Amino acid sequence: MNPLVELNLALILFLPWYAILAVLFWLFPRQPRTFARKAFDSASLVLATALSAWSMYWSMDTADPQHGHMWGQILATSLSYGVFLAAMAAAMLLRWRWLRGRTAVGAHSPQASTEGYAP
Repeated sequence: MNPLVELNLALILFLPWYAILAVLFWLFPRQPRTFARKAFDSASLVLATALSAWSMYWSMDTADPQHGHMWGQILATSLSYGVFLAAMAAAMLLRWRWLRGRTAVGAHSPQASTEGYAP
């Protein structure tokens, strides 16, 4: 096997699943779709992918070769997937709290309470 493919095999195999999770993260919730939200979502996806790749390389270097050559791939795949999910879960929770806080502030503003009122 090509050494470059072997080193990145975990990321290559999970890339379609990461793409599906990234699209779902990007699309939901549908509103608000502000510049700040897009920047946060983009940064979250880049950070999750970078952390996943870093953990994959780290686990390939750290895996004990006495357990066989496949152990490095197994550890890299498991760890990189877990790190990606943890980063995305943290981003979802932060985004949820941030958006919930913005909604609560918007609902209590004087402008928001008189928007639907027409004298």
